[in-house]
Amino acid sequence: MAARRRKTAASSRKTKTSSRRVPTMLLLLALAIAAAGIFYALQTPERKDDISRVVRKQLARPKRFNVAELTRELWLLFHRDAVKYDQGDLADTEDSLRHLFGGIPVDTASDRDLSVLHNLGYSVGYDDARKNPAWVAYRLFAVASDTTVGERPGQFNVDFRSTAQVRSEDYTGSGFDRGHLAPNYGIARCYGPAAQVHTFLMTNIAPQRHALNAGVWKEIEMREANDYAQNLEEIWIYCGTIFSPTRLRELPSGVPIPDSFYKIVIDEQHGALRVLAFIFSQNSNNKTAAADGLCSVDAIEAATGLDFFPELPEDIQTQLESVVPTSLW
Repeated sequence: MAARRRKTAASSRKTKTSSRRVPTMLLLLALAIAAAGIFYALQTPERKDDISRVVRKQLARPKRFNVAELTRELWLLFHRDAVKYDQGDLADTEDSLRHLFGGIPVDTASDRDLSVLHNLGYSVGYDDARKNPAWVAYRLFAVASDTTVGERPGQFNVDFRSTAQVRSEDYTGSGFDRGHLAPNYGIARCYGPAAQVHTFLMTNIAPQRHALNAGVWKEIEMREANDYAQNLEEIWIYCGTIFSPTRLRELPSGVPIPDSFYKIVIDEQHGALRVLAFIFSQNSNNKTAAADGLCSVDAIEAATGLDFFPELPEDIQTQLESVVPTSLW
């Protein structure tokens, strides 16, 4: 009997404690909502648009609503390694050049001649001597959440605009993947099936080991399309090949094998610029994380002999290209 009374008393105390917690939690929730409302009211119209876009994105998928992810995305809005610039610094470009942020990269190497090839959704600076793209540029943007991507095209195609005219068969049995530079998925998602077919031109392809192609390279391609472009509305990307100046390896067909690959992701929001830059070795494996490849644009320029963003003022280039990001967006 005594034990029963003690159990009843303990249960009563627990109920009272729980009942006291409920008003406290409701009060804290009300204060948090009020603070968020005041904070939002004090923002600029442009920043309010950014906040609303992030919140709408989360609310549009109630079954996968994630407070931690929402908090992270809002934090990124206010803690970006950005460089201020005057948007008038960039000259207006034709539609075919809209995916080239800051102008066509300038080749500072005196021993090569790059052919600039424009395609649906992306452009290529192609090195016929090395039978590889030196750079590829494309622009991704937010699309409707129900956007679907069609089936992968069945074949790779010779690009007869190039003098090298690399064939798909040149990779057969080599042990290397036909690695996309402009991504099949991201381009198809933004520009449709005709542009997707263009990503299967061999001038958009370079030899990649499967662990790199299906690993960290693919991970970043998915981040670009599904996260960065969707959250930021619009991003620009440069990517390409890096060759060793002292050794040249080739496929049995004679196609040179890059030692590494680079990627530069550009975000522009309300007159502020920031970049993510990466270099990944051919020897990247399934343990290689995206953050392992973070570097500066300066490092990529030194490795490639390319000058990116030539239409930006020198002081902006200097600031933007010297930054080594400390984390992914």
